[in-house]
Amino acid sequence: MEPLLTTHIAEPNAATLDFYVKHGGYEPLKKALAMTPDAVVEAVKASGLRGRGGAGFPTGMKWQFIDKKSPKPKYLCCNADESEPGTFKDHVLMERNPHLLFEGCLIGCHAIGAKVAYIYIRGEFYHVQEVLEAELEKARAAGYIGRNILGTGFDCEIYVHRGAGAYEAGEETALIESLEGKRAQPRLKPPFPATHGLYGCPSAVNNVETLCNVPFIIERGADWFAKLGPEKNGGPKLFCVSGHVKRPGTYEASMDVSLRDLIYDPKFAGGMLDGRPLKAVIPGGSSVPLLLPDQIDIPASFDGIAKAGSLLGSAGIIVMDNTTCMVWAAQNLLHFYKHESCGKCTPCREGCDWLFRILEKIERGEGEQRDIDLLLSVSNNILGKTLCAFGDAAATPVLSTIKLFQAEYEAHIREGRCTVSAPWRATARVAVAH
Repeated sequence: MEPLLTTHIAEPNAATLDFYVKHGGYEPLKKALAMTPDAVVEAVKASGLRGRGGAGFPTGMKWQFIDKKSPKPKYLCCNADESEPGTFKDHVLMERNPHLLFEGCLIGCHAIGAKVAYIYIRGEFYHVQEVLEAELEKARAAGYIGRNILGTGFDCEIYVHRGAGAYEAGEETALIESLEGKRAQPRLKPPFPATHGLYGCPSAVNNVETLCNVPFIIERGADWFAKLGPEKNGGPKLFCVSGHVKRPGTYEASMDVSLRDLIYDPKFAGGMLDGRPLKAVIPGGSSVPLLLPDQIDIPASFDGIAKAGSLLGSAGIIVMDNTTCMVWAAQNLLHFYKHESCGKCTPCREGCDWLFRILEKIERGEGEQRDIDLLLSVSNNILGKTLCAFGDAAATPVLSTIKLFQAEYEAHIREGRCTVSAPWRATARVAVAH
């Protein structure tokens, strides 16, 4: 598949307005503004574009749900928080191709009847915010953003809002709460953002990569987009490959590509670092179940990964070789989740810290056999019992590693130490503990 999202990202000045316009930028916006909003929604719906932020919900359907009869303003919120461990694709798009995101936001606003779009960016991405705001000013001066865009009578403004570094702000209602100046904590649903979103108004919340696909749908057609990949998994996709591979990075492919190819093909990650054997893969960011080496000959698509027992999620593929201790890996991830819990739901607030302390105890060599049962009990009392998916995400590393690598937990307890030979782990363990 020809690169679409990342065609020019390595070229000098690729992030600038002049470069973008020279290569056909904002032509899809002109085409979209000549269409009715409903026609744009139908095109995106027919394309089968699924949200690239994690849930994979159909974008056109989400836009269709917007209450257009409401007299209240409508809003488009771009989720650029990207806090999922192992995920860095949106950062690449914003830094190297910001006008593609702006164009996607403008087309989305036209489709849902919004006059304002907010790009909610991760707090740590300050340098990316500088790129976005500098290019926004150029686009505004050129008439692509603001009042009477391209002389069509369409008014739309885009603002960048930098968050405070909260992982939970990646959840759509928590993001809305943060935009309103409150703590980034999830709301009870229903009502959903489509009817009661930002400032109590109808709102759509879409991921960066999702919106960056929209101009291509308008430019080349829904059928073309749908055919790029397996059925119901069409379009280009960005995959973030990290961990024990030779060439970690962001790679673009259709979702026909297999997990094995993404890990081993020289066009992608190029194989395992130092030739060591593959032990396990987290295919969709840290919050999804692990897959084993005999499970990677599958399409890296939403449905393909689901059939294998995991989730594509944000397509953050974390590759682990045979030097990885799975107890340590679970502890490392729970250190993150206990820190990032927003504290609203008791099972998550108390359970994440409890899980981390048990894992820390086992890692110290002080574990008992009953600790495995306790880990399972605490995890199952978090799973499905929180307002948002954070609780499920936090419980998953524990449940998945015990299911597939219980022998390592038992060896830790029996031997009073880790039995996986990995010289780097001593330093890593100290870093996590502090």
